[in-house]
Amino acid sequence: MKRIFFTLFAFFSVATIFAQTKSGIYNAKDFGAIGDGKNLDSKAINKAIDAAAGTGGGTVYLPAGNYLSGSIHLKSNTSLYIDQGATIIASDRDVYDRAEQTVNTTYQDYGHSHFHNSLIWGEDVHDVSILGPGTIYGKGLLRDYKKDSPIADKALTLYKCRNIIIRDVTFAHGGWFAILATGVDNLTIDNLKMDTNRDGMDIDCCRNVHVSNCSVNSPYDDGICLKSTFALGCARATENVTITNCQVSGYDEGSFLDGTYKRTSQPEYGLHPTGRIKFGTESSGGFKNVVISNCTFDYCRGLALETVDGALLEDVSITNITMRYIVNSPIFLRLGARMRGPQGTSVGELRRVTISNVRVYNADPEYGCQITGIPGHDIKEIDLSNIRIYYKGGGKASDKPVPEQEKNYPEPGMFGPVPAYGFYIRHVTGIKLRDVEVSYLDEDTRPPFVLDDVKDADIHNIRGKQRKVWRRSKE
Repeated sequence: MKRIFFTLFAFFSVATIFAQTKSGIYNAKDFGAIGDGKNLDSKAINKAIDAAAGTGGGTVYLPAGNYLSGSIHLKSNTSLYIDQGATIIASDRDVYDRAEQTVNTTYQDYGHSHFHNSLIWGEDVHDVSILGPGTIYGKGLLRDYKKDSPIADKALTLYKCRNIIIRDVTFAHGGWFAILATGVDNLTIDNLKMDTNRDGMDIDCCRNVHVSNCSVNSPYDDGICLKSTFALGCARATENVTITNCQVSGYDEGSFLDGTYKRTSQPEYGLHPTGRIKFGTESSGGFKNVVISNCTFDYCRGLALETVDGALLEDVSITNITMRYIVNSPIFLRLGARMRGPQGTSVGELRRVTISNVRVYNADPEYGCQITGIPGHDIKEIDLSNIRIYYKGGGKASDKPVPEQEKNYPEPGMFGPVPAYGFYIRHVTGIKLRDVEVSYLDEDTRPPFVLDDVKDADIHNIRGKQRKVWRRSKE
């Protein structure tokens, strides 16, 4: 009887897999996954992915359950569907692929130079989707990299891929990067919820990217970050990008998903929360043709556009932005000369940026908005319109010179307190300010606008609580 039972069981199991194969659905449990949060399920999930890829493509289905996992390998023409109540949990055991050898590790951070040491990764794959209302939980991931560690430091990595869709998934505690996409073309990221300990999503050297309807809470690092590293072995721009209908924030980790939205005064790193939308930090290849619209910022840093490694940042349009409780510059544009790239690279350019329809409440009083180039390299063709900013106030006027910091890491705090509470603009050629109004909640003795080495300024209907505008510019 036992022999008959096991024979029938095997028959029905094979029949089930065959039926699912014909329908293009591959249930991970039929390949040995248990989903109890104790037994390692990554081998079974990879078997299901291999089976789908081996028949020309299909969907690997994870029903409700907790799937403890090491590295999962994405394959072309497959979807990974994580159902409601299903969670992929990163193990804290030595069950991950090791960081691979790369073209170089000279011009970008370790995390941007290695890709296989991830919970889920795909390299040179195409037509891949990660879908469903389930969760990817990087419980066992490292917060920062540790060289030769057996533990992964990223939740999802895509390297040199094309035609990728990530939709409806929740990411919790994603490690150094919840999503790292490097050299990916035709990338759609839609309707994600992220509540993570470091970067939410880094979009690096990617083309034709659409990010929409995402909520990213990342108190200790950036929320949505565009980069252009040298990780592909060459300088490649991030270009043709839209970011729309998204929210970024810096609430305590975990309090976004549980709905408590906690805000402590002492974040983990001893700094203000981050959680912003940013271009730069890594900027070897530059940024072109980018649109950001209909986004909200809450209890985090402001918008940052930076190029400091010799590349172009150009043709950017940003509109319909609201911000509340911003902990440093609401708007930060920086052209610098850190020059993290091959020898002989020349200083880049930041030009043709339009920012309009912005409302900011309760912004940090120390830094103001900053638009700063460096001597001999001006930011060019900046258009600001219909902007209203309420600062906390409390700043004090000072004649202390503002350092250039040409080679420093780009961050609003790099200059210390700036001499204007509203806008500090230096080394700029061709700037328009139309219908821009700044004010403060508490008394601030600094002027609202300071222009230093500014040429071809077109200013119309600007207002501040103090009427005086310091103007130290070359006409």
